[in-house]
Amino acid sequence: MTKNVIISLSVVAVVVIWVIATYNGLVSAEEKVASQWGNVQNVYQRRADLIPNLVATVSAYAEHEKTTFEEVANVRTQATQVTLNANNLTPEKLREFQRTQAELSSALGRLIAISESYPDLKANQNFLELQAQLEGAENRINVERRNFNEAAQIYNTKIRRFPTSVLAGLFGFDKKPYFESEAGSEAVPQVKF
Repeated sequence: MTKNVIISLSVVAVVVIWVIATYNGLVSAEEKVASQWGNVQNVYQRRADLIPNLVATVSAYAEHEKTTFEEVANVRTQATQVTLNANNLTPEKLREFQRTQAELSSALGRLIAISESYPDLKANQNFLELQAQLEGAENRINVERRNFNEAAQIYNTKIRRFPTSVLAGLFGFDKKPYFESEAGSEAVPQVKF
């Protein structure tokens, strides 16, 4: 073989190895985003699973607050019906998912506020345990949303950097959306007595 053929084959081999390594890196980053999305869904589902127990415990003490319980149950049902998987994450679908989850958080806040009117309920061990579990679920949701955003940021950075962006475009790797704060969340809440 001539020197030019060996050099040409070496260049082709290096390019093929680079394409394979880059493609595999993109697949790994995309799978990390999908895995983190699964974790986000898992903690939201855990919260949704706790809600019926909390509603039942509170409703035993506060029968006349029935509209609040019905609202929490209805919002929970709506929130669990919004399904989204890592393969079809779009900014619009993620915003819809966030909206339903925010409505559920708001309804839960109203439910917890009812407990202030019932001193016996606040002392009930089942209620206290459920409240602690919901607080833990909310903390896990925040952690998993942050982890998802970090995985999406790493993935999005990879597909935008040159020369990887060329391969990302050829193989259809698309940008993933981020969780964003709700509109108006930057404002400091006012407490009125």
